[in-house]
Amino acid sequence: MGRYGTERVWKVGELAAEAGLTVRTLHHYDRIGLVCPAERTGTGHRLYTAGDVERLYQVLALRQLGLGLDRIADLLAGTVDMAQVLSAHRDYLAAQLAATRDLFALVTSLAATAEDRPDTSSDRFLELIRRTVMVDDTFKQYFTEEQLTQLAQRREVIGEERIRQAEAGWGELIPKVDAAIAEGMDPASPQAQRLAAQWMDLLEGFHGGDEGLRDSLYRMQAGEADRIESEFCGPSPAQIEFIAAANAARG
Repeated sequence: MGRYGTERVWKVGELAAEAGLTVRTLHHYDRIGLVCPAERTGTGHRLYTAGDVERLYQVLALRQLGLGLDRIADLLAGTVDMAQVLSAHRDYLAAQLAATRDLFALVTSLAATAEDRPDTSSDRFLELIRRTVMVDDTFKQYFTEEQLTQLAQRREVIGEERIRQAEAGWGELIPKVDAAIAEGMDPASPQAQRLAAQWMDLLEGFHGGDEGLRDSLYRMQAGEADRIESEFCGPSPAQIEFIAAANAARG
């Protein structure tokens, strides 16, 4: 953190560290025009001002309220009242806090009786699952209740063996795409086209050709790219961009 003229500013790495985000996330927000640094050094390095920090908070608060990045961009293109954002964020957190307290009480109760009652009713665990889903509602930001039911049914139809095969397929494909990016492969090249075809085949296994599921999946990939990569070893934003460019070249 430093000063640019008389204004307090943050370099991208400094802001990422203080905000608990990744530099990649800030670069992505800049690239899509969501949070663009107000200043740059003579050598082109990003410098974020207090106004940029306020906008970043608005983006993150609206994301937590369940809005996609496209919708957030539309909202911020108009006049957004900070008091309204703070109020809505407070109400959301209050609801999440209540859900977390309920979940904590249930887990505490089950833990206290686990040794004495190893045959705890499956209904209790189903309740635990439901409460856990209520707390982590990332999927609900992108998929409707009907789509979530559809995905659960699809998982049963596909079977665990095919799911494991798909997971292994991603495990093999992602490093190949990473290597292609590292060597500067042209997305229009035949090798990139083959990688893109494999990628789309694996995605097809998820959405089964359903356009609604496919679009929801793409929105989640765009909005949760960093989390998907860090928590689930999924594709990075750079890999997704490379495949998108390869698909565009395919026509």
